[in-house]
Amino acid sequence: MIARNRAGEAVGLPCFCTANEHVLRAVLSYAKRTGFPTVIEATCNQVNQYGGYTGMTAADFMAWLGQMAAQVGVPMDQLILGGDHLGPNVWKDEPLDVAMEKSRELVKSYVQAGFTKIHLDTSMACGGEPNPTFAQIAERAADLCAVAEAHAPDPDALFYIIGTEVPIPGGETEEPDALDVTTVDRFHETIQTHRAAWEERGLEAAWSRIVSVVTQPGVDFGHTQIYPFIPQKAQPLSKAILAQDGLTYEAHSTDYQTTQALGELVENHFFFLKVGPELTYRFREAVWALASVEAQLDVEEPSNIRAIIADQMAANPEYWKSYYSGNMKEQQLLKVYSYSDRIRYYWSDPKISEALSKLIQTFKSNPAPETLISQAFTGLEFGDMSNDPDVLIEGHIQRCIARYFDAAGHRSA
Repeated sequence: MIARNRAGEAVGLPCFCTANEHVLRAVLSYAKRTGFPTVIEATCNQVNQYGGYTGMTAADFMAWLGQMAAQVGVPMDQLILGGDHLGPNVWKDEPLDVAMEKSRELVKSYVQAGFTKIHLDTSMACGGEPNPTFAQIAERAADLCAVAEAHAPDPDALFYIIGTEVPIPGGETEEPDALDVTTVDRFHETIQTHRAAWEERGLEAAWSRIVSVVTQPGVDFGHTQIYPFIPQKAQPLSKAILAQDGLTYEAHSTDYQTTQALGELVENHFFFLKVGPELTYRFREAVWALASVEAQLDVEEPSNIRAIIADQMAANPEYWKSYYSGNMKEQQLLKVYSYSDRIRYYWSDPKISEALSKLIQTFKSNPAPETLISQAFTGLEFGDMSNDPDVLIEGHIQRCIARYFDAAGHRSA
């Protein structure tokens, strides 16, 4: 597919970066129905050797996903498992030697668990040091690549993503005023320094398995604003990749771009399209839709899920407090409706999880009439409208999944 993309065919791969069970089941269900190769990724802050914010190690995540795939009926060889931003980001406040040692253990844990798409990101300053140079970033990335090669069950199965000109993992903390497209000079310096670092460590075989470089094509999103792809601004960068044998680009934070813009990214050799918050944004919309129907029904013990989420976010503000500013009313809106979707960090909270289970069980025990479902989930066909809450949630999330595959040249029948 990469060869076809470089030859001018608009074909690529979406990468679904999430640890939300409902979202993952929707992704797996879509994979089962279409047979499309499907990339599922975990980030360094979601999943690491200390559990990350999900409480899972890489082996835990792989086992969990494998169990879900078996239940859905998706063969694991249809899935490509990726590790995103593998490097010292989680430990950047610690001294460099400590942060890098933990990064080595992180990479080791991912490849031993069976992850094969490895994004090496060592761009962050550690322990109060100055921002690292291109050469230092490359040397640290090569260090981690050597670890991956040494500990993977089958090193030849690994393929690498290098480059770091992307928004920080987890999303922007503030609304950027403007976005700069990566310059050709910076792209060339990334390639030159990384190639030299790989050669110095004798990693020529691994270098041949680098398939993509992360650059900034000029896309991102803030809390209330989307920065759309403008193909003309990325033309010099788009042409520059063709001078590098076998390489494409990877675009991060492509959430909320129009389907046309996503397709234009693929046409401009941004082969990998990364999406995360848009998936859980759609999930939240579906939950809100179910809650709106519940409010119209005579339920003896309602889930009160919206109130419970509000209470838990207020009681545990660490995942949104440093992101959302403004007065209380403005913060209340952002906590639920921001494009950065910081609410996604709360779905595993025990009280929220219990409320969601209660909401779903209410619909399973007392199916809602089509007229109410239609009001909450607009655009569904009359007479062919499920009242199963799991099906409704899955279908709504798949609005995002389907358009990414469509934009990447994979259209279901």
